[in-house]
Amino acid sequence: MLKKLTVLVSAVLLCEAAGLVGSIFTAQSVDTWYLNLQKPSFNPPSWIFAPVWTLLYALMGVAAALVWFKQSEAARMALIAFGVQLVLNALWSALFFGLRSPGAAFVEIIALWLAIFATLLLSWKVSWVAGVLLLPYLLWVCFAAVLNYSIWRLN
Repeated sequence: MLKKLTVLVSAVLLCEAAGLVGSIFTAQSVDTWYLNLQKPSFNPPSWIFAPVWTLLYALMGVAAALVWFKQSEAARMALIAFGVQLVLNALWSALFFGLRSPGAAFVEIIALWLAIFATLLLSWKVSWVAGVLLLPYLLWVCFAAVLNYSIWRLN
């Protein structure tokens, strides 16, 4: 039981750490450059992003742990896809906020969406609960992609 709890906590912390890496890039621009961008009418208030992402990273970590517990070839493939999408997740912040490039970030978020979708499908085969836990993340990234595209086009 302690081993499972350790894996669960470690997986959640790993995902939250990816968010922390992304937030380093975000912090550089969110109160300066980002404020001056034209945004669509459906742009949420800035304060909503931190709690949403914190929850999504926690759900991602639980999903990864559930897959890890299965210890199979299918689980290994799902975890590889999970690692790829986690790196792409942090990279988006570096492109959008760090490099201040909504266009490059939009191209990257399409790759991120594909990686999340693959991770969800592979995880679902191992643990349907893990797949369900990844659905809010996929949906949020759908919204984020539309928002990213809109900001890119407006600026």
